[in-house]
Amino acid sequence: MKRPVILLTGGGTAGHVSVNEALIPVFIEKGYEIHYIGSHDGIEKELIKEGHREVIYHAIQSGKLRRYFSMKNFSDPFRVGAGVIQAFSILRKVKPEIIFSKGGFVSVPVVLAAKLAKIPVVVHESDVTPGLANKLALPFSKHIFTVFEQTLDYVPEGKATCTGAVIRPEIFQGDRNEGLRIAGLTGDKPVFIVMGGSQGSAVLNEAVRKELETILKKFDVIHLCGRGNIDESLEHTKGYIQFEYVTEGLPHLLAASDYAVSRAGSNAIFELLSVLKPMLLIPLSASQSRGDQLLNASLFKSLGIANVNQEEELHDLSMAELFNSLMEDGDKLVTNMRKVSNTKSPEKMAELILSYKN
Repeated sequence: MKRPVILLTGGGTAGHVSVNEALIPVFIEKGYEIHYIGSHDGIEKELIKEGHREVIYHAIQSGKLRRYFSMKNFSDPFRVGAGVIQAFSILRKVKPEIIFSKGGFVSVPVVLAAKLAKIPVVVHESDVTPGLANKLALPFSKHIFTVFEQTLDYVPEGKATCTGAVIRPEIFQGDRNEGLRIAGLTGDKPVFIVMGGSQGSAVLNEAVRKELETILKKFDVIHLCGRGNIDESLEHTKGYIQFEYVTEGLPHLLAASDYAVSRAGSNAIFELLSVLKPMLLIPLSASQSRGDQLLNASLFKSLGIANVNQEEELHDLSMAELFNSLMEDGDKLVTNMRKVSNTKSPEKMAELILSYKN
């Protein structure tokens, strides 16, 4: 008997993939054959094809949706159009019962093709305000799930549900000793994990490395610096370990860490919240984004669950002093975190998604 099929999509950053990764084992347990539509060269291809070999991955064309002038704005609509045709062909072949879209540029042609193929789509929005890809998907989706209650003000009434964040179960399974072993640290000093996102953060990397000698007098540092951002001159610095990007080992590294410095992507900061890590958030500036990280960070700060500084301030502030401030505020932040954690298990989320099948 042929297994039922569910199709997942989303990509561009790790944040557009992590919720899908959390759901994959649940759908497998429920007996579903899982297909994933992503781009030819996005991070989703690496994360899904290497980390989930039981998932059938399909690559399509996708254009970037830019809010600024670029000559590619003239050619990318044709890439989106090609992506719609490719996605439609895939949908006709695999016949999924439902599509779950996590957003990102690659999801747009999939959602459009799903409308043509009359396959229901449910969308997940992690940020306070919907991203451009999800905004385009809304008219063609059956339902949208949000992480923040405030997001309901930006989507059609009666078509959305606030479910809270979906957290991967393995995040809670980290082992401190294993994390210290992976990082080559003793645990004798407080440990900071610095996370610039899957793309890395040049501003954050520079701010930490500029004061590394001072920071390491008091703290050890696990630095997730992004693809191609390893500083080879610091490779053998005691108390400092660099990784471009970590997937399977991340729960252990989080367990080994006492504090976190991070960008303010929704998935990352909710994972830090779920494991009660006092955090300093350095959101991506409005000049480099649509401002979603600024809103996420502002909300976390207003709830008293994170310290926040803007990246423009890092040139004038001491990162070592910001580390000290976070340590001093750690107990207060954790106390507030215990009051506001709002998460949905992958099992519950999967049930909600499947409730929207035709």
